[in-house]
Amino acid sequence: MSELAATAEKLDAADELASLRAHFVLDDVVYLDGNSLGALPANVPGRVEDVVRRQWGELRIRSWEESGWWTAPERIGDRIAPLVGAAPGQIVVGDSTSVNVFKALVAAVRMAGEERDEILVDATTFPTDGYIAESAARLTGRTLRPVTPARVPDALGARTAAVLLNHVDYRTGRLHDLPSLTAAVHASGALAVWDLCHSAGALPVGLDEHGVDLAVGCTYKYLNGGPGSPAYLYVRRELQHRFDSPLPGWNSHAEPFGMRPSYEPAPGAPRGRVGTPDILSMLALEAALEVWDGVPVESVRAKSLALTDFFLECVTAYAPEGRVESVTPVPHAERGSQVALRCPDAGDVMKRLIERGVVGDFRHPDVLRFGFTPLYVGFGDVERAARVLGEVLG
Repeated sequence: MSELAATAEKLDAADELASLRAHFVLDDVVYLDGNSLGALPANVPGRVEDVVRRQWGELRIRSWEESGWWTAPERIGDRIAPLVGAAPGQIVVGDSTSVNVFKALVAAVRMAGEERDEILVDATTFPTDGYIAESAARLTGRTLRPVTPARVPDALGARTAAVLLNHVDYRTGRLHDLPSLTAAVHASGALAVWDLCHSAGALPVGLDEHGVDLAVGCTYKYLNGGPGSPAYLYVRRELQHRFDSPLPGWNSHAEPFGMRPSYEPAPGAPRGRVGTPDILSMLALEAALEVWDGVPVESVRAKSLALTDFFLECVTAYAPEGRVESVTPVPHAERGSQVALRCPDAGDVMKRLIERGVVGDFRHPDVLRFGFTPLYVGFGDVERAARVLGEVLG
């Protein structure tokens, strides 16, 4: 056994989260793509079968009340809330991340006032956020200005209405400073909208603590909700009475079954709803979130940093010198829960890794991306992945 393999064995033996791996459906593959699609929690298939066979098959329409279908968006939102540092009553689950970005950004611009005519967007953002921001700017008559997160404080001014930022860069894994950037946005009089897709379930967020105005996120990455599972929208309690959704639907009406021709928004988080919830995927997500019961996010973050530290150590030891270069920041305060390695033939290398049982992903043009989900990834997985990578590169 190599020295690094022995180290991995000791670290796994001391891992307080190691028992959680048994709560997932896994095989011998080293799965380092949970930052794209989380593994299947073992309790989900049985729960989905119950939803389909009993709740839908037997109770049918009665399940909207008797099985709690109608209240699922807020109930599941309250399950997500502790994972992102939010008190209950501020998160609603439903729609896609893209739709929720649109709702949040347009609502933020409307709350900011007519005199503020500029939107700032993370220049390194996931493409969809940029597309949505550009559309929101055209719809509201604002100017859109792409700015890197580091330059946001200098770009803010009296014209700024809202700022859309990613907590973790999807390509590099860089963790941006949510507390200081939010404070800077507020000091300028603007509203902060954060995309948490690559941070929720991997590290503490602190939405309430840091006064974030609005936030969105998906649930199929570190929250393991399943492919296409519904996203969520956070609206800070103090802003909920002013939240003016650009997509007012019957589900967000104060009297949804009143069928009135005029719209009156519901109080609180439900005004972020739009249409009929996707019950099958939503209840699969609810079951998936049970794996988090009693799991402190702080412990997850500590293991995430230990895993990524160990991976970088193993890559340095196993990979031929100069063959790959990490573009993920070394300082813990600047790192999410993934490691991105620049490699000229990254696409081909990832195909060969997958053939050998190490699953990460490739980001154009030259990035190997490895995501570390602390709930089910162990240190032995890390050592094996780096060792196979070294063999493939060699």
